Amino acid sequence: MAGKRREVDGILLLDKPRGRSSNQALGRVKYLLQAKKAGHTGALDPRATGLLPLCFGQATKVSGWLLDADKRYIAEAQLGVETDSADLDGEVIRESRVPAIASTTLRELEQRFSGDQAQVPPMVSALKHQGQRLYELARRGVEVERPPRPVRIHSLRIEQTAPDRLRLEVHCSKGTYIRSLVADIGHALGCGAAVDTLHRVGHGHFDAESMVSLETVEAAFEAGGAAAIEALLQPAEAALAHWPAVTLDAAASAAMRHGNPAAATAVIADAPGASDAPREAETGWALVRVFDAAGAFLAVGVRDDAGQVRARRLFVPAA
Repeated sequence: MAGKRREVDGILLLDKPRGRSSNQALGRVKYLLQAKKAGHTGALDPRATGLLPLCFGQATKVSGWLLDADKRYIAEAQLGVETDSADLDGEVIRESRVPAIASTTLRELEQRFSGDQAQVPPMVSALKHQGQRLYELARRGVEVERPPRPVRIHSLRIEQTAPDRLRLEVHCSKGTYIRSLVADIGHALGCGAAVDTLHRVGHGHFDAESMVSLETVEAAFEAGGAAAIEALLQPAEAALAHWPAVTLDAAASAAMRHGNPAAATAVIADAPGASDAPREAETGWALVRVFDAAGAFLAVGVRDDAGQVRARRLFVPAA
């Protein structure tokens, strides 16, 4: 399909299928939309499935906050096996007898692996070592030392579904590798473990109920072309729906479009929740969604100590 690339804005909550990389899934949807600009917000391995937000056009401006967002997963783990990739796609390096596991042991593991952790990334990750992706080194049989990275497991639930199987429900910070978590739990049990299936069910404010499959996207294209896929997109501000919002008067909206801050007196509507708003790391100021007087999403902004609203990312209104 040839054609001129188009200005497309919005977020598609794709249910990534197994067997495709995140970049392959993004490339297919971008091709069907003929979108000029696109990106995903946190890769899933080809073996993994589930929620992969794809950002197009103006929505790529919120991708940084989505990359930093917490994630939620459901994983199935095979006990009694260790592989070089910590999942069942890898080469088996050790097999062990699986011991009887008491429910109290699982509760202890939940406590042990919750909270702040220092986690060693797997070799088959996209992190770089001396300019090369770790998974590229792993494919050549090269293993390098990986320093532990700080992550946080907000909640962890472990259920034994068979004598040699575990099911994990994980709510975690960005940068957490479920394969490493499963391998660490297997090591703690003394028998090893590797990921069989991994499904992302939450990404920041988004959850699995809003996902659409790649088959649905393909069917929409067959029925109505790129415009039918656009109907499946969510607006950029949907990624930040849990943030407080402010609405500016017409004069301040126009001024902000030219890079000027809006005085506190220019705020004509103010949603509650500013005290609980996420904070900008550099300044500590509250992050807010900014809307113009007509209700159009204008900017990702911050409220400074004087009550002024300053834009951090401006959004161009649709033509």
